[in-house]
Parts: sequence; structure tokens; C-alpha cells
Amino acid sequence: MNSKLQLSLLASMVVANTVMADNLSALVDGGKVSGQFREFSITRAYNDTHAVANNDYTRKANAMGGYLKYETGAWNGVSLGVAAYATVGFGLGDRPDLRQVDPTLLSNNNTNDLYIGEAYLNYKNGNTNFKAGRQKLDTPMAGSDDARMLPNLFEAYVLSNSDIKDTTLIAAHVTSFSQGTFGRVYDANASAGNAVLSATSGYSYWDSRNQTGTFTNMGKYAINRNTEGVSVLAATYSGIAGLKLQLWDYYAHDILNLIYAEGNYGLSLSNGLSPYIAAQYIKENGVGGKYAGNVKSDFVAGKVGVKVANFDFYGALSHNSKDASATINGGTLSPWGGSPAYTQGMVSRHQFMAGTDAWKLSGGYDWKNFGINLNTSAFYASYKMDSLNGYSTNYAWTAKEYGADVIFTPQTVKNLQFRLRANHAGDFYANATGTVTWDEYRFIINYNF
Repeated sequence: MNSKLQLSLLASMVVANTVMADNLSALVDGGKVSGQFREFSITRAYNDTHAVANNDYTRKANAMGGYLKYETGAWNGVSLGVAAYATVGFGLGDRPDLRQVDPTLLSNNNTNDLYIGEAYLNYKNGNTNFKAGRQKLDTPMAGSDDARMLPNLFEAYVLSNSDIKDTTLIAAHVTSFSQGTFGRVYDANASAGNAVLSATSGYSYWDSRNQTGTFTNMGKYAINRNTEGVSVLAATYSGIAGLKLQLWDYYAHDILNLIYAEGNYGLSLSNGLSPYIAAQYIKENGVGGKYAGNVKSDFVAGKVGVKVANFDFYGALSHNSKDASATINGGTLSPWGGSPAYTQGMVSRHQFMAGTDAWKLSGGYDWKNFGINLNTSAFYASYKMDSLNGYSTNYAWTAKEYGADVIFTPQTVKNLQFRLRANHAGDFYANATGTVTWDEYRFIINYNF
């Protein structure tokens, strides 16, 4: 071989290896490890009188877990990420009666679990970002709903752009859903009523107990039929001081089209008051093959509040439509972790059931002026259920919930949080023979790193 050609090839290889080494160095050197350790304990004492005989019992669970994540640095705007999620129960004892174990901290069959929950490629160029693969999403009607040990996760392709001032545009296609542990509370396959409760609270219409940690086709998860997934378009705008607007369109192929619109506006007055108002609207209609039947619903809600000193108070109202000819009589379906309603309680999400009129009062106080990182809040919510609600067949009643939340972040340990939550759900379920009521307490430790 010509010596000049050999030298040229050798030089090219050296340059290529140098570039590759530099690129790999950029990916590795800019990498970072993050995660969360979580300890969660829960106890719920039931008073169940709707059965023939009084059926009181208490269910409990304790678990440790969280996630560990690694993200590479960026090479020409490209980076990679992977995260493992885990939950491990402890102190459960030998309990053959599964009613005694709260299912919301554990995986399928009340077992431990470990899985790769995130594995994605991210590309950023200026104000444009593209993310593809397993990832966490937090949108109004498809979200992580991280209320217990493990969050909901998704397989999706998400493109966002913010070139237009004060505006973000989003286009996405979501193919799969991995249910977190919270959805297991609904046990959709136990009864028709439980299926309605689950599907209007953020989870599957047919099986919310046995799909945790498994990435399942969006339609298969929701209604046990494979579909082409959910296509999403959205826009947010914040160009006017104090105002934020957002509009989302979720097209769930062969199931439904869902429009979500929300506006928030707040002021800071010279007298120290900061009043705010908000409104939200959800509209659903069946599309394509209408695999979920005649989906047809409207939900509207409003909120008015004020912040003064370290207090925050608000009141909210909502109404869901009803239609005897519609799927579950006109309730709002939300099978992929979406639960944005102003009137939802700590556990009660009855506001999306057909014909429900709901209201909620809430107040909170930040104790920072006392030199302590403590936040406390309390609420009361009421749900006037229509006979077409679908949860309790042809029966109307009023469900109620009140509760409190205490969050303490010690100054001595950065990113450590202790949380105590309590709720009383009065007449969560009712029929002609009785009701289901409970008292629930949760203790949570979160450590982020």
C-alpha cells in the first residue's frame, strides 16, 4: 500500500478515535446519579355496614424503596437515562387474609418488585427537546400520580418547543403505561362498581391489581383491548403577569378524544393579600371503533383562594355531566393516572362520576416565620352522588372526606422530608343496606439525592 495512503489512513483513525474518546468523555464526565429513598407506612381501619353483617377490619402495610437513576452528559445535545424502581415490604407478618395487607405499597399479589422504569434517549437543541422511551410524565390527564410507593410510568415520544415567547408547544405519542402501586387500591376486577371507581379515579376499567411495573399497551391497560396508543397535542401560555393558560388534546385511538383546558390567574396586592382564581374544563367523546362504548362527558370546576402572610385558603366547586345512554352513564374516564380536579380529596375522587356535584374547602399554613421548615394543611370535601354514578347501582347519597397533612423538612439534613397524612372518608360507598367508612393514617420518609 502507498506509504502516503497508509499515513493518511492512520491519521484518520487517530482523529476518529480522538473524537470518539472526546464524545464518550462528554457523556461520562457530565453524567449524574440521582434518586429517592422512601419509607412508607399506612393503616386504614374500615367500618363497613353495607354487608348483611358488620364487617369491620383494618389493613396495614410498611415498605421501603424508591428509585435510582443515572443520566449521562450531553453529546451534541444527545443524552441517555436509566432508572430502576423498587418496593420491598417489611413487617407484614403471615397474613393469609389479603384484606389485612394494604395493597398500595406493594406490587402484584402483594409482593416486592424491582424493574427498569425509565430508559430513554433525550435530544435538546436550543428551545426544542425530544425524549423517547420509558419515562415519567406529569400531564393533567396522564400522570405519575405518585401517591404511594411507586409512580405510574410511560413509554412515549415527547417533543416540546418554546421558541414562541411565553409559550410552550407539545406533541407526544404515548404507547404504553406502567401502573404504579397506588392504582391497586381500586381492585377493578372485583365488581362492576369497583371498575367504575377505578376508571374515573385514574386507573384500569378491568384490572388495577395485577398490572404494576409492567409496560402495557395503553388500550390494553385501560379496557383490555390493544390500540394504537394516545396522541397528544398541547400548548401553555404565561405571557400575561399572573396568568397561566393551558390546553391539551388527548386522542386515545379507538377509545375517546379528551380536551382539557385550564386557566389560573393571581394578583399580589399592596395590602399583603394575594387572591387567585382558577377554572378547568374536561370534555370527552368516543372516537374510532369506540371500544369503550358511547363515551360522552363534560366536567367543569372552579377555584377561588387567597394567600395572606403564611396562610393559603381556597374553596372549589365542580360538576360532572350525566347521560343515561353514555358509558358509565356519562362519567369522565381517566384510566392513565390523570387526576387534576380541584375538588378531589386525599383519597376521594368521586368528582368524575356521572352527575356528581362536589365542593372542597382547604387551608394551609407555612411555619417558616417560627424558624421551622414545617407546612400544615387541612381540608373538607363533599360529593353529592347522582343515582347514575355507576359505583353504587341506582343509588344516590353524599360522600364526605376530611383530612390533614403535615410536612417537616429538617434544616440539618438537606433533602430529607418527614410527612404525616390522615383522612376520614365518611360514606365513601353506600347502598340501601349501609355504607363503607374508614380512618386512614400514613407516615412517609422521603430522602432525595
